[in-house]
Amino acid sequence: MLYLGDTFPNFSANTTEGEIDFHTWLGDSWGILFSHPSDFTPVCTTELARVLTLLPEFTKRNTKVIGLSCDSIASHEEWCKDIQYYSGLYEDEKFPYPIIEDKDRQLAMKLGMVDKDELDNKGIPLSARAVFIVDPLKKFRLQLLYPATTGRNFTEILRVLDSLQITDKAKIATPVDWQVGDDCMVLPSVPQDQIATVFPQGIKEISLPSGKKYLRKTPCPKM
Repeated sequence: MLYLGDTFPNFSANTTEGEIDFHTWLGDSWGILFSHPSDFTPVCTTELARVLTLLPEFTKRNTKVIGLSCDSIASHEEWCKDIQYYSGLYEDEKFPYPIIEDKDRQLAMKLGMVDKDELDNKGIPLSARAVFIVDPLKKFRLQLLYPATTGRNFTEILRVLDSLQITDKAKIATPVDWQVGDDCMVLPSVPQDQIATVFPQGIKEISLPSGKKYLRKTPCPKM
């Protein structure tokens, strides 16, 4: 069982950019690993193309992305041409992020990202649509797990990444539907007598029927 805050398991894998050691590849960056059921499938193609359009956003956030699919490198390389064509980007260039080969499902099983309701033509479960976010200290910070039939919302994944990065820097949490620039919530662990020191920009306290002073808002810190 992998828990948030654990060191994310290291692994070696064959990818479209050659053999990698995951922790070494990650270096001092944040990382997002996202898995796919199979090459040359419609939902997966739209997702990988969406990642291409978001690469500048991930780069701004010091984040590397890496995909995984249960097919061979040769298959991945052919599929990449379709992905680039569909996205309208990088068509005459090398595919700009690696995709892992996981034909035997070893990595999918190791990381618990198998969809038992979706089988290949041999009756073997395919990879689910998993998302793992790992920080520069190699800590496991977030997992999202979608069934094979449901495409992911990469705008939400980017939003979550922003929340993780900004809450690492300040004693805040991000509320429901938060976007960068929206007010944040003061952590309950910050004592009332330290508010002025910790939040010189000020806070807004919400009066509640309970009389408890736990809903405290503060302007969003700069990223």
